[in-house]
Amino acid sequence: MNTQQEWFERGSQFAQSINEMLRFVQTHGWENWKGSEPTDSRTDLAAAVLDKLRAANIEGKVEAFRSLFPPSYAPFTQFLEANGQRIEQFSFIDNERIIFFVDSLHGSRTAYLLENDIAIPLDTSITSIGKSPKNNVFATASNDHIITTDGWQGKTIKSFTRTSSLSADITQIIPFNDGMMVSLLSPQGVFILSQSGDTRIFPEGTIDEEISLSMENLALSPNNDLLAIGDQDLQHTIIDKEGKLVASIGPQSSYPHFCLFSKDSKQFISNSCHFYNGTTIGVDVSDLPGLIIAPFKESDKYRMIDDNMRIYQGVSTENYYILGDAYGWIRAITKEGKHLWEYFIGSTITGMAISDDETTLWIGSYSGILHKLLLGKGHRDPHVIGTGDHYEAFRLFIWQNESQIWKW
Repeated sequence: MNTQQEWFERGSQFAQSINEMLRFVQTHGWENWKGSEPTDSRTDLAAAVLDKLRAANIEGKVEAFRSLFPPSYAPFTQFLEANGQRIEQFSFIDNERIIFFVDSLHGSRTAYLLENDIAIPLDTSITSIGKSPKNNVFATASNDHIITTDGWQGKTIKSFTRTSSLSADITQIIPFNDGMMVSLLSPQGVFILSQSGDTRIFPEGTIDEEISLSMENLALSPNNDLLAIGDQDLQHTIIDKEGKLVASIGPQSSYPHFCLFSKDSKQFISNSCHFYNGTTIGVDVSDLPGLIIAPFKESDKYRMIDDNMRIYQGVSTENYYILGDAYGWIRAITKEGKHLWEYFIGSTITGMAISDDETTLWIGSYSGILHKLLLGKGHRDPHVIGTGDHYEAFRLFIWQNESQIWKW
């Protein structure tokens, strides 16, 4: 049997076995699964398949290659320590265009514009880009300035000079819907840049005070009324745009790790983690003023959204959330906590963006691989793991020690 036949048949058997196990567990629970977990036995084929992928890219035969070699994740983990890097800070622009960043293992960060399947490096002075929840406003950080624009590279709305936040390493920036304010998340705190200047609003204290947040996370409600801030050592804190405390949401696992507002701004979800697992609760925004939820305590003021995932990234759609976890799964979950589907990407999810019409999803991970999924369009490959009925248009290998970006 040749390499292609081995790859195809062993991969199909593995995917079928994994999916059968998942279906059993969803119905009967892990505690009733008595079989062993299937393993992907194609590690010995990975180097040869990777060589064939490179050749297919050079020869312009990627589509034909993919029909013979459906992509998988597990066989390539042997290459990730040397080549993997974080694909993060996704922002949807329009049509088939997004912005994303590549954060290398060496600490360098590069911004890219993705047009269809072509990744174009942007100016090296750009350190962060974010998009408003509504109105297609972009914020671009470069050197000591942040500018907001009406659309990607559109008319400038406002230019902000970084003063208090100048020494802060930007984790994330989110412009407000009118472009007149920008929220900036960093290990040195959360800052608001506005006509009044550059002010740290969290945590409280003098600007000269040494601050070092860990696992810092930030969410801005789509209606711009509220900011939610989390840190490993604190509860999720909800404040208004003036910085006044609105609510405190204690972790129901160990450490606050991720937060998000629903698309209609009516629900807030708080994820806390313990090792690679976690717990996510949902709170009605109308209940937030004055609300204090104690850590590790049941309450009728929240509902359980998920009791398994350590969430790293997520997006809100009209009817549900799509959440990406530490184990490389993305899952669609409703505001009531109903699980709709799951889909295996591979490595820890580090970036995610969805098109405005909610039909296309881009996902990045620590593996240095970017995926584009057409939601609900049916499976393209027989090696898909999970219950999500999605079509992968392509994946891009953006690896540190490769001569170019490889499309699969």
